[in-house]
Amino acid sequence: MRIVSGMRPTGKLHIGHYFGAIKNWINLQQGNETLFFVADWHALTTSYKNISDIRENTIQMLIDWIAMGLDPAKSIFFVQSHVKYHAELSLILGMITPKSWLELNPTYKDTKYNLLKIAHLEKEYKDTLKPLIDNISNITPHKIEDIEAFKKILAEDITDTFIKLLIEGIIDKGRLIELNISKRDFYETDTFGFFGYPVLMASDILMYNADGVPVGEDQLSHVEIAREIARRFNYLYKPFFKEPKAILTETPRLLGTDNRKMSKSYNNAIMIDETEEETSSKVLKMFTDPQKLRKNDPGRPEICNVFNYHKIFSQNEYLNIEDGCKSGKLGCVECKKILAKNLNMFLAPMREKRLSISKELIENLLQEGDRKANEIASENMKQINEILGL
Repeated sequence: MRIVSGMRPTGKLHIGHYFGAIKNWINLQQGNETLFFVADWHALTTSYKNISDIRENTIQMLIDWIAMGLDPAKSIFFVQSHVKYHAELSLILGMITPKSWLELNPTYKDTKYNLLKIAHLEKEYKDTLKPLIDNISNITPHKIEDIEAFKKILAEDITDTFIKLLIEGIIDKGRLIELNISKRDFYETDTFGFFGYPVLMASDILMYNADGVPVGEDQLSHVEIAREIARRFNYLYKPFFKEPKAILTETPRLLGTDNRKMSKSYNNAIMIDETEEETSSKVLKMFTDPQKLRKNDPGRPEICNVFNYHKIFSQNEYLNIEDGCKSGKLGCVECKKILAKNLNMFLAPMREKRLSISKELIENLLQEGDRKANEIASENMKQINEILGL
């Protein structure tokens, strides 16, 4: 079975990446033909202004892939933009993809909803700032030719500043948590590229006529769009594309240290390459049961994020930890110290292996992987163009 999947070049990875994707990729290497790519074009759909680190992020991400257990001897690693056939196929598939399919894509709908939330917040700020803006217009030392235009521009500029301070976490962190959006979700994602990226994702998959695509539940809709596009192409022209099946990644519920989704944007992630001391410090700051104020107070492990981590990293101890928490025999500080010890033991082999992987090795692996991916894509693209008479 041919397996294809990719990941945006966000740089160094955290334990959420391991349990959310890499662990499943490692298992799929056994007995399958696996191709894993760096989705650098996809990175531009939301981070098109922040391009300076794409190459370095690519290198660091692949170092973590190998450190986590992916084997370049068993899988093809390549960079999406180094296989230009992806763009060619995306253009062709975009010609036959109804716009309504993209508008119903849950990720696009969620982002539009977040933009509406931000628009509501902007109106709230502008309404609140109106007396201040009126006062500024009265005390300005300059002659104002158009008072209403002056107030409008001032309101927009001050509101933009407040929104930026909020998103950066400088003000009103409670409101930021309530909004539950990251900087990536917020900044200027209402673009043609973001709207149409499911078509590019379909081309990534169909380019290699993949049998399976390992994804989390949040990506199921994208695989279904790829299947729909494959069916439409096969119906309109000639049967060529397989209908790829989603291979669901069963992931444990692993939140960030502040109980939000684990993300580098939130600064709440346990990174693969951080030191034992850094990991321990983060664990000791994790939120626990707010009703367990003293060591001897009975706790509620079922609502505690630290205990969720124990289920994964303290499998031989978590039943005793659960009993100790409920009975009040185990305090939160001691509980966190046990977690920090076990978490660092889990990460130790990855950290050690990471130190042995050079950038030169990654560059060589990508050069060979790009070549192999291009060979497969070139042959398939040749057949697709023949079918279309191009």
